[in-house]
Amino acid sequence: MTSTASGPASPLRVGLVGYGLAGSVFHAPLIAATEGLTLDTVVTSDPERQAQARAEFGDGLRTAASPDELWARAGELDLIVVASPNRTHVPLATAALEAGLPVVVDKPVAGTAAEARTLAALADERGLLLSVFQNRRWDNDFLTLRRLLDEGELGDVYRFESRFERWRPQLKGGWRESGDPAEIGGLLYDLGSHVVDQALVLFGPATHVYAESDVRRPGAAADDDTFIALTHRGGVRSHLYVSATTAQLGPRLRVLGSRAGYVKYGLDPQEDALRAGERPVAGKEWGREAESLWGRVGSGESPLTGGGNPEPSLPGAYPAYYEAVAAALRQGGPNPVTALQAADALDVLEAARRSARDGVAVTL
Repeated sequence: MTSTASGPASPLRVGLVGYGLAGSVFHAPLIAATEGLTLDTVVTSDPERQAQARAEFGDGLRTAASPDELWARAGELDLIVVASPNRTHVPLATAALEAGLPVVVDKPVAGTAAEARTLAALADERGLLLSVFQNRRWDNDFLTLRRLLDEGELGDVYRFESRFERWRPQLKGGWRESGDPAEIGGLLYDLGSHVVDQALVLFGPATHVYAESDVRRPGAAADDDTFIALTHRGGVRSHLYVSATTAQLGPRLRVLGSRAGYVKYGLDPQEDALRAGERPVAGKEWGREAESLWGRVGSGESPLTGGGNPEPSLPGAYPAYYEAVAAALRQGGPNPVTALQAADALDVLEAARRSARDGVAVTL
């Protein structure tokens, strides 16, 4: 159990570094909604974003222009959350750990598996929590699929297809679309971090990786259309797609087994809800989707022509991540996503990058 200067009954004080998409849409609202956590400080050098944060979370929220301000008063904080651009994840997480503070880092935790393992070793050496925000483990479709697998409804799984596809023919700009390797941009490391993590959680380590990665849109400098094929140690084959150039979206999940298949269209509703200003509130329904969006389980006929039976989607549960972080710090509960798990996913992402570059399959 982590002791804090505020005492065991006081909320754990969180310093959030970064208030762009990740910080403002995901981390800040989820931290604020978690019993036992309080959003103490938001770090952003943008005065408009500082004002935006205070407008939502009250005048009691402190803002800072630089993470150095957090390290200077580390004794007043209990957790650092790093939601800044990818290139800053390793140096900021390192600084937080060296300041004696537990850390949550948005995915990808690092640009390489070696860096992730070095961070994990530092956290272990200091006896501090280092957790990685892989919120898509709490998507409704992923939770529903895990239940189906646990109950044996699909039999032995042969093939797992997972898609994060979008139709964004125009560039949005920013570091995520930069071709500078130091930025760790592109869809392979952005959405690819999600689909690879999910595949490894469901079906275990990968032994072989093949990938195709393209830059499709005029003016783009980073991959915007990538396919990854994994062979898992247990024999399952995963086909993973991440794209910004898909004019007709495929199913979010298509899972084929010896007894039945599960097909699910559409994304989990939680991101859209958070973007729209909705917030998780204790006792209020959260993460549910309309019955018309449920996936289908069956065999033979396509679900698009009525095949299979509707499978109720479990509610999405992003708040569960920070609830687990709070429990890990308070009661010594399990880390919801370890840096070593993230390093295993980075092994796959690095292999995928080599495969796409050299046109070969990579053995892990």
